[in-house]
Amino acid sequence: MIEILEERRVPITELIPVASDKSTGKGILFQKHSQTVRTIQEAIASRPDFALFSAGASVSLQWAPQFAAIGCTVIDNSSAWRMDANVPLVVPEVNMHVVTPAHRIIANPNCSTIQMVMALCPLHRRYGINRVVVSTYQSVSGSGQKGIDQLRYERGETTTFPPAPAYPHPIDLNLIPQIDSFLENGYTKEEMKMVNETRKILEEDTIAISPTTVRVPVTGGHSESINVSFHQPIDMGEIDALLRQFSGIVVETLPHYPMPINCTGNDEVFVGRVRLDPSAPNTINMWVAADNLRKGAATNAVQILIMLRELSHLKHNLWNITK
Repeated sequence: MIEILEERRVPITELIPVASDKSTGKGILFQKHSQTVRTIQEAIASRPDFALFSAGASVSLQWAPQFAAIGCTVIDNSSAWRMDANVPLVVPEVNMHVVTPAHRIIANPNCSTIQMVMALCPLHRRYGINRVVVSTYQSVSGSGQKGIDQLRYERGETTTFPPAPAYPHPIDLNLIPQIDSFLENGYTKEEMKMVNETRKILEEDTIAISPTTVRVPVTGGHSESINVSFHQPIDMGEIDALLRQFSGIVVETLPHYPMPINCTGNDEVFVGRVRLDPSAPNTINMWVAADNLRKGAATNAVQILIMLRELSHLKHNLWNITK
């Protein structure tokens, strides 16, 4: 997030880096200047305008309301608030309209959900989605540093055994059809996140969604195979145009197609292999890839911040004009 704040040259009067007590006092670089890491209590005392949270659900549940109480707007990357009926779950290109000045906590969706709804949104607006069947191919970076460490160790790139392996099975030369823990219905938490979050973001509870999430031995970038059925008759030429015109999407045509090795480091969602499904009416298949750490997480959060600042300035300027 700090890198993307720098890349996009977001105007910031003061950056307040915050971490746990063991990291307090350390320095991090922002815009070539060292910034001292502070405690969360010190951050609240500074009364910031915005707070970007990425410290897990338990931290967010405890502290986000305290920041909100002082008038700070929190953009939270954890799963803590995503399904709260009073908290907007936002992908800026899709549903920024649900955010109001009264909202002090805004949730950032799950990485696999973000890239899927980006591809689905323009098509849903035109044809209405009936059903989605999605299989994900998610990189080890989605498990954090411990996922990368386990893959590197198994590949022989390091001799240091990870103190806390990310997976109960080998990941190198393997696929693990489990992301997060299993629920009573046989699906994983990650899979049900895709179901519930997609419906909330697209504002359509009737969409049938059947997901399977898989961890793959790729360092960065998530990919998804998506089969989508629509309520209305579809036109493949129009579908291509709708995807190309949608902000944040890059459409690749054969012989090219999206791959995680190419999307890593980019903020766009890449869509390719869009084709008619001959086995079902009004149905297509497509392949979607994106950098899960950027658009799937940090970039999306910073985009929300930028749009909130723009809306705040617009409101202030309108107030001055009225005055």
